[in-house]
Amino acid sequence: MQVSIKWLKDYIDFLETPEELADKLTMAGVPVENVVHAGAGLEKVVTGRLDEVVPHPDSDHLKICIVNVGGKEPIQIVTGAPNVKQGQIVPVAMIGAHLPNGQKISKGKMRGVVSMGMLCSADEMKLDIENLPEEQKTGIYILPEDTPVGVPVKNVLGLDDVVLEFELTANRGDCFSVFGLVREIAVLTGNKPKWPIIQVKEDDADESGALIKIGIDAPELCSRFSAKVLKNVKIGPSPEWMRSRLEGAGIRAINNVVDVTNFVMVELGQPMHAYDYDEIAGKSLTARRAKAGENLHTLDDSSRVAKGDELVIADAEKPAGLAGIMGGLESEIKETTTTVVLEAASFSGPSIRRTARACGLHSEASGRFERGVDVTETQRALTRAAQLLQDMGACTACRGIVDVYPTPKKQVEVSFSAKKINERLGTELAGGKMVAILESLGFRCDSTGEDSYIVRVPSWRNDVAVWEDLSEEIARIYGFHNIPSTTPFGSVMLCAQSERQSFIEKIKAILVTLGLDETVSFAFMHPSMLDKLNVPEDSQLRNAIPIMNPLTDDYPLVRTTLLSNIFENTMRNFSRKNDDIRIFEIAPVFLPKALPVTELPREIPKLAGLLTGRRAPIGWSDTNDMIDFYDAKGIVEELLSGLRVTRFTVEAGEHHAMHPGKTAAFMKGKDTIAVVGEVHPEIASAFGVKQKMYIFEMDIATLMKYAAKNFSYAQLPKYPSVVRDLAIIVNDDVRAADVERTIKKNAGPYFRSITLFDVYTGKQVEEGKKSLAFSIMFQSGEKTLTDDEADEAFQKIVESVAKEFAAELRS
Repeated sequence: MQVSIKWLKDYIDFLETPEELADKLTMAGVPVENVVHAGAGLEKVVTGRLDEVVPHPDSDHLKICIVNVGGKEPIQIVTGAPNVKQGQIVPVAMIGAHLPNGQKISKGKMRGVVSMGMLCSADEMKLDIENLPEEQKTGIYILPEDTPVGVPVKNVLGLDDVVLEFELTANRGDCFSVFGLVREIAVLTGNKPKWPIIQVKEDDADESGALIKIGIDAPELCSRFSAKVLKNVKIGPSPEWMRSRLEGAGIRAINNVVDVTNFVMVELGQPMHAYDYDEIAGKSLTARRAKAGENLHTLDDSSRVAKGDELVIADAEKPAGLAGIMGGLESEIKETTTTVVLEAASFSGPSIRRTARACGLHSEASGRFERGVDVTETQRALTRAAQLLQDMGACTACRGIVDVYPTPKKQVEVSFSAKKINERLGTELAGGKMVAILESLGFRCDSTGEDSYIVRVPSWRNDVAVWEDLSEEIARIYGFHNIPSTTPFGSVMLCAQSERQSFIEKIKAILVTLGLDETVSFAFMHPSMLDKLNVPEDSQLRNAIPIMNPLTDDYPLVRTTLLSNIFENTMRNFSRKNDDIRIFEIAPVFLPKALPVTELPREIPKLAGLLTGRRAPIGWSDTNDMIDFYDAKGIVEELLSGLRVTRFTVEAGEHHAMHPGKTAAFMKGKDTIAVVGEVHPEIASAFGVKQKMYIFEMDIATLMKYAAKNFSYAQLPKYPSVVRDLAIIVNDDVRAADVERTIKKNAGPYFRSITLFDVYTGKQVEEGKKSLAFSIMFQSGEKTLTDDEADEAFQKIVESVAKEFAAELRS
């Protein structure tokens, strides 16, 4: 938001310099980012008349100009500009001038002829060249014939002004207008505003309501829609004063109708749009949601395909514009336009923001709607626009305004007590002082008791809803510098990590020690990721929460699986030629109880990781062996060992993202504590990866459940152990984990450990069978075991596996 000092002074007088005013506004919570002097660099540039223009005697393109700059004697200037002629009024940079483009002017000679200055082009003065004649875009800037000679050119060009550039916070939508800023200046300077009288003479017999029909089909996105018809419109340039005001606001003048809508938008803060009445199909305009696939042809001559959630203003056949952002090309104001429909409406800020971001279109209008406009201003804005055009003699105004306002805005009332506000601010202000401050800002206050008040909030202050907001208004106008500084106090609490946080830190330390790198990602994902990961259609992982205002279109959902981030980070590494990857991430996934969300989702902390590429870094002493399933399995086993998770079994498992024959599940009773496996070939193909990848996934809560918390120490054994090897033949579908479980159950009191050291299928084993070989250790803490004791325990094991699995000893 920017505005010129001249425009502000149209409505309020003040003696402060622009810099002093900027300081006052900034300290009152209306921050001014820059104070720009429009004529900076033009201090020694004056108007001059070319009394004589003759060719240079020693050049075929240079000209010698005798220039009258209002002094006693004319000066001589040599120029190469092709468009100079005798009698023209031009900008003349005198010796010592330092132009806006950085050029310094000094006395010089050109082909032996003295030059006492320079004739200036629009570009050298940093002027807008968009609407200049072609010869003036590259040549000397030509001023009107009646321009006086010898006066500062910045006065002639309207650059004797100062522009304030604001960096307003999103909650102060009311300050995105000249009227809003004038209200603030009036409070800060104590001066009274000079508000213009806004009224129009409706000098056309036709009723606006008889010529145009308007409606609202999406009341949740459009709370008010108003329109007025103007006839006998004469399209032409705007008066110089209006062009100057718009340029000070950073808006390029186009024609009188468009300029008036922009002027009213900046003046009142109410965006408007003008339609060519003859181009409106069915003579009706409706605020509705766009239909999916509908073509949106906007003023920038771009066509966009609607997704179905955009708000559009549509006629009887097609969209006539993107509501609150940009109008349609077909109904734009042209030189042949004779009847105009002016529209002013109030649109939903979040809706406009989403559409503007999705379309890559941000305009002065969309910025104001995003921050919130005063819904009560639509009719006044239409009247003001008609008044300005009528004052130019550019139209006749039809009678009445067509206004659709289904749910009028209720008056916001807020109660406060002087005591509570003083306690919050650390002040001792009287209630009367607070009331005076608030009423100067446009609030209306009534006393409800001793130092208690009820406040009616003005319609333009959408940011005030609770008494704390009122305290901020009082503080900023009273002056933060007037509030005494105090040292904060409070009780100091001893803070420590929770048990879960400490547990997660331990997991990270173990995995980093094992050579993995931690990644940290946003908690968002794209729905296509669920398809790539082979997530079943009926899985709860597909019940992802949609984000109302996503950072980008690439991440419209809250993640339900960490693997989406793991694979994204892996692909990002692959794209940068890093094929050797060992990563993990610990973060929550979010599972809603139902969609749409009516309560907070469950946040479930998960651990996921991926390994791929070479087992060791490239080096002369290392092989190029690739990571395989057992590397990933070993990582999981080492992690469980470090967390003191014991007595688990490893079984063949299933996972939607893993190879069905190369997946292992670590089980503790009926709970799955980890799943590890090779990435499913279909997933690797979906990501365009040819090398093998291995992933693992764990639930943090389940790991915590089975991690040993209490430790006891035992003496090293004094007595030797006895080891027996057991090789048995079982059916091919018998799981080694089940055999181990049976052995442990029947091994007796001296059993210490069991290790599967061989699995064999081949010539020596009958088809449909396999050989399993276990090493079983027995040991006593009280004596040396005899062979008979070890044999007795071993025999019980043999009998139990024979009974349970029809196992036979392998000879």
